Amino acid sequence: MYAIIETGGKQYRVQEGDVLFVEKIEAAAGDSIEFDKVLAVSNNGELSVGAPYVDGAKVTATVVEQGKARKIIVFKYKPKKDYRKKQGHRQPYTKVKIEKINA
Repeated sequence: MYAIIETGGKQYRVQEGDVLFVEKIEAAAGDSIEFDKVLAVSNNGELSVGAPYVDGAKVTATVVEQGKARKIIVFKYKPKKDYRKKQGHRQPYTKVKIEKINA
């Protein structure tokens, strides 16, 4: 059994027991959260596709941790104009574990 959920402007294919990194969600470690934007659910080979979401379907997950990804360097410059700008960025994330898919 798997589901396709939408969170943080992205779509994820999840199964029970999966651990994934999603865009930051305001919740403490150990909290339980629900994803109600379920786009599709597959149960024993039978696929239910929503328009746009499947009615009554929810995915329950537990927050494992909050963190930041590794730093990336953003460097902008214009040749021959003495313009240089160096900037670092660390994207925040939430690590969640999928507990249950309610279809």
